[in-house]
Amino acid sequence: MYKINNKEYDCSVAVTVDIFNDKWKLSIIWNLLGGTKRFKELNEEITGVTQKTLTVKLKELEEKNIISREVFAEVPPRVMYSLTPSGEKLRPVFKEMFNWGISYVEDHGEITKEHKCCEVEISKKIGSI
Repeated sequence: MYKINNKEYDCSVAVTVDIFNDKWKLSIIWNLLGGTKRFKELNEEITGVTQKTLTVKLKELEEKNIISREVFAEVPPRVMYSLTPSGEKLRPVFKEMFNWGISYVEDHGEITKEHKCCEVEISKKIGSI
């Protein structure tokens, strides 16, 4: 039995699925792999997310100790988000997801010359590919 955040799980995979149960959390982590960001930067970089949803998902990830939130006493207030050490441990997982995505498309689809994957930016987030 696994007990964390006032919940009990029979399997460690269930813990992972419970934490990363939607695309927004994964998108937030993906963007923070590139370094510390302000709320506005995340909101601009994560296509389709509303400010309300982003706020809720950031709070949930902070409560799970995946990201940290630092508030600076300035006017206007400055809030910075970054990955915690637990969040940083996800870097190799995202690298595998990146590689799996390419492999999946190669096996079942097509990668065109127009693909917009920027390997330089990806390597900054997950290391060499």
